[in-house]
Amino acid sequence: MVRGDAPHCPLGYRMRMANFERVFESEQLVAAPLGKVFEFFSSAENLQRITPPSLNFEILTPLPIAMRTGALIDYKLRIRGLPVRWRTEIQEWNPPHSFVDLQLKGPYALWHHTHTFTEHSNGETLMRDRVRYQVPLGPLGLLVAPFFVTPEIRRIFEHRTKVIEEIFKPAPLPVSSA
Repeated sequence: MVRGDAPHCPLGYRMRMANFERVFESEQLVAAPLGKVFEFFSSAENLQRITPPSLNFEILTPLPIAMRTGALIDYKLRIRGLPVRWRTEIQEWNPPHSFVDLQLKGPYALWHHTHTFTEHSNGETLMRDRVRYQVPLGPLGLLVAPFFVTPEIRRIFEHRTKVIEEIFKPAPLPVSSA
């Protein structure tokens, strides 16, 4: 379910824009308890698992990374074939309910990603993401964003949704013999 007055996008995604800032929102119901889902996202190594292989994502910070407020994570990836270095700071760390990461260095003028996790019925977890971002180059960035940046972000989250569904797929019910 997506709230607000912005147009709906596939898979529960929503985009809106204010000034030069854009907002991407998504939500996914995960078939696993809150603690297990948060634990998965608490491990920086899993970021590579949920990132599309085409981005050649690689964490540069020595593992394991102690996740906490102020933790820094350096990684590299390729965006449209171009090598990019990215540094993220964990700005807020509120286990098992939320965390916020902020790009300190990377391809965006702003990348502020809020992850929230809410216990749902039947032992499931509602996972929400809200990404506030700005492409560089001001008005020129706004012109190219709908054609290049927005579809790429949507593609990354679509991939992540599929991978999370696969990782947390409920075990099949045993077949009873009558």
